[in-house]
Amino acid sequence: MAFDEGLAERLREVFFDDPDVTEKKMFGGLAFMLRGHMCCGIIKETLMARVGPDQYQAALKRPHTREMDFTGRAMKGFVFVDPEGFEDDNILRDWVSLCENFVNGLPPK
Repeated sequence: MAFDEGLAERLREVFFDDPDVTEKKMFGGLAFMLRGHMCCGIIKETLMARVGPDQYQAALKRPHTREMDFTGRAMKGFVFVDPEGFEDDNILRDWVSLCENFVNGLPPK
């Protein structure tokens, strides 16, 4: 399964200054790892956002957002955002910030 290289470049630009971010192929796409924790990623052209359980319901209410479901069960704390939901770079940065805020609260790996 391929992922949107254009979106990958946009995310690389967002994470440009952060030495704690690495990339890892997973879920048939590309994940951006922050200090070893998955922060966000790309499946085909869809943004995978790890927002955490506290922000999960609010994130699902945002436009072009849906539950992340790989196995027939939603993964709580993760949402899919369709391309229309992050066309604007500022909105993409907002999604990344939401993901970073959650991951920064996790214990070190």
